[in-house]
Amino acid sequence: MNRKYNFNPGPATLPLTALEKIRDNIVEYDQAGMSILEMSHRSAEYGAVHAKTKELMTKLFGIPDNFQILFLGGGATLQFCMVPMNFLTQQLSADYIITGSWAKKAYKDAKLYAPVKVAASTEEQKFNRIPKQSELKLDPAAQYVHLTSNNTIAGTQWQQFPDTGNVPLFADMSSDIMSRRIDFKKFGLIYAGAQKNLGPAGVTVVIIRKDILEKSREGLPAYLSYKTHAGDDSLYNTPPVFAIYVIMNVLEWVEAQGGLIAVEQMNRKKADLLYAAMDADPDYYRGTNEKESRSYMNVTLRLPSEELEKAFIAEAGKAGLHGLKGHRSVGGIRASIYNAFPYEGMEKLVEFMKKFRKSH
Repeated sequence: MNRKYNFNPGPATLPLTALEKIRDNIVEYDQAGMSILEMSHRSAEYGAVHAKTKELMTKLFGIPDNFQILFLGGGATLQFCMVPMNFLTQQLSADYIITGSWAKKAYKDAKLYAPVKVAASTEEQKFNRIPKQSELKLDPAAQYVHLTSNNTIAGTQWQQFPDTGNVPLFADMSSDIMSRRIDFKKFGLIYAGAQKNLGPAGVTVVIIRKDILEKSREGLPAYLSYKTHAGDDSLYNTPPVFAIYVIMNVLEWVEAQGGLIAVEQMNRKKADLLYAAMDADPDYYRGTNEKESRSYMNVTLRLPSEELEKAFIAEAGKAGLHGLKGHRSVGGIRASIYNAFPYEGMEKLVEFMKKFRKSH
């Protein structure tokens, strides 16, 4: 198979060794006489997968003992309403920092349940930067401060998380979870759709501090209560078994790379190579964001005209560089370079950019 270099923003590229291992075990898993796709989620075989996935995530991400990992459905989008349903009322508010389309959607859903406030927004600047600490208007009585750690459409990322005092930080980390080390002391809850850095679409990871979990409201529909899922170890209903199994294999790949330190270093090396190529020719390959806010996961840029952008995307596709079209809401070029994207793919892209520049 001639694999393309996959720059898609999600679902996105997965480690080849993990895919090969999954392929080799798809018909029969662990001499069980059946596929992992056929197994009961109550079986001993799947129970071992479930436990190992949590164990690897805890070890590699450095999750403290006072947090619990949940595997849920519905994508990060379901969390937009599930978070405020569990922790807010008309008398309890939260602060939202809006740095992109997904953060804006999370705020919109939260408004249905409580009088939430906008602590800061960069929408007037077309989301081309992350707000400074001095710009944040934080309410010390807020139940939480919500942010989106990396913005896949805008191509920006929080390089330093804000100081929120005694108010816990809740974060949508869908597009940069497990790409770098973080200080869990700042956070009360983290959620992420798996389909960028962790695995396939279909499972959402929630990492919640146990004292925060205890504050979850009563009287909610069972599936929409964090307490329900925490009490049943994410087995209240049939979890996305196969997607969790894929996450286990991806985490084993992360461990084989040398853990999160090695993965973070490679992510920076990949992004720095592309940003250096852009900065060497800024009139032709124009970055869309302030340099201090640039993402290490999603690199966005524009060419001098939309016609050139269309030609760039078409010719890149013929060269095996797939998925470089920017989001339909903003256009341009976007290179999504998550954990599993290989460094040689970035070298190929930079080489292509130089050739395209000469021929156009």
